[in-house]
Amino acid sequence: MPDEELVELKFRLYDGTDIGPFRYSPASTVAMLKERIVSEWPKDKKIAPKAANDVKLINGGKILENSKTVGQCRTPFGELSNTVLTMHVVVQPTLAKAKSEKKVDEAPRKSICRCTIL
Repeated sequence: MPDEELVELKFRLYDGTDIGPFRYSPASTVAMLKERIVSEWPKDKKIAPKAANDVKLINGGKILENSKTVGQCRTPFGELSNTVLTMHVVVQPTLAKAKSEKKVDEAPRKSICRCTIL
């Protein structure tokens, strides 16, 4: 596969640091990108994904689906040649953690209205 067909991507983390850039085939899936991000994640970060499902990739303001390919995700920026595309990485909480936080939020709250109608 010729070098010019490859797409060069870097991944911007929550604190502004980057992973990459790396070159990918346009046929590579978002799921493959997420696996690479998890394997390359810096060890010194407080927040770290445990699996590829803990990562969301954002490009052009849209959350990318795992089944999409790099070729599909790079538009409308794909027409730019010799550039490194930056995708933003968000680590989402695991399902168990999200459920425990939700239970705390659903605790009954006492609301007292002290309105006076004249």
